[in-house]
Amino acid sequence: MHGTTTDPRLSRLRKRSLDGEVHTSIGDTDEIDIAGCAAIAYSSEDPAYPVEHMLDGRSGPAATCWMSARLDTVEHIVIEFDRPQTISRLVYEVEETTRQRTQEVRVEVSEDGGQSYRQILVQEYNFSRGGATYQREEQRFNLGHVTHLRLTIVPNKSGSGTATLAALRLFA
Repeated sequence: MHGTTTDPRLSRLRKRSLDGEVHTSIGDTDEIDIAGCAAIAYSSEDPAYPVEHMLDGRSGPAATCWMSARLDTVEHIVIEFDRPQTISRLVYEVEETTRQRTQEVRVEVSEDGGQSYRQILVQEYNFSRGGATYQREEQRFNLGHVTHLRLTIVPNKSGSGTATLAALRLFA
């Protein structure tokens, strides 16, 4: 039957929209509690956008973020684990809403207490006022005994800008 007639059984249907809720994928129970098992060293932070914003669980466009206090300066964030960690997945987000620029993010790991690092990821993000302003990166790895994870953010590979990261999550 077509038209506006509604099946009486459907009028009892309980429903709600998921819009605005944070969606997590199956298997997120293996997320590493960075704040609980590591110290974070950083080269700079804007007091209005502290490094802990990367770890506050908010994600997506317009989420809180860490931002450097210095324009056009390469910045570093180092996660210094209390005990070596196994890392199988890395998720981070970057966002830029005001400038046209290219930002590079390099990720390196150390398995010897920060004495030496090996690069595991290099990614560039092109931001433009009328185009891309938000990017989410998810990479899978098989890393064991990680003592340090270092992110190097080059905010101005092309254009001018301030280093930013909106979210960072690691999984065992």
